Amino acid sequence: MTSELTPKLLVADADAAIDFYTKALGAALTSRVADDQGRVTHAELSLGTAAFALAQSVDEWGWHDPLSMGGSPVLLMIDLPDPAATADRVAQLGGAIVIPVEDRSYGKRQGRVKDPFGHLWVLSGDAGS
Repeated sequence: MTSELTPKLLVADADAAIDFYTKALGAALTSRVADDQGRVTHAELSLGTAAFALAQSVDEWGWHDPLSMGGSPVLLMIDLPDPAATADRVAQLGGAIVIPVEDRSYGKRQGRVKDPFGHLWVLSGDAGS
């Protein structure tokens, strides 16, 4: 048996999030499912060999996005060829740089961003990239 873990991000506007993640991170939309009310209940995106999902927040289901709760308690970590360029795109597209991307003493080039939907991302690459 194999196991797979796919994080599912809850967002206030799923279609805007799909657009953001494809532009800012270079993710590719692989599937999108909406209910009869037009809410995106499941969308999958791929990012290299990684995958993540997202869905519209729905209060009555207990699905709350970070902005509705005052922030996210989770850090999503992603390795990228050029974390600084990705951080710049995140900021240009409405996110924020929380910790600038810099070479760290532990051999990584790393920083933190917050996307427009309240999710926190650690962008990481090889030092000097």
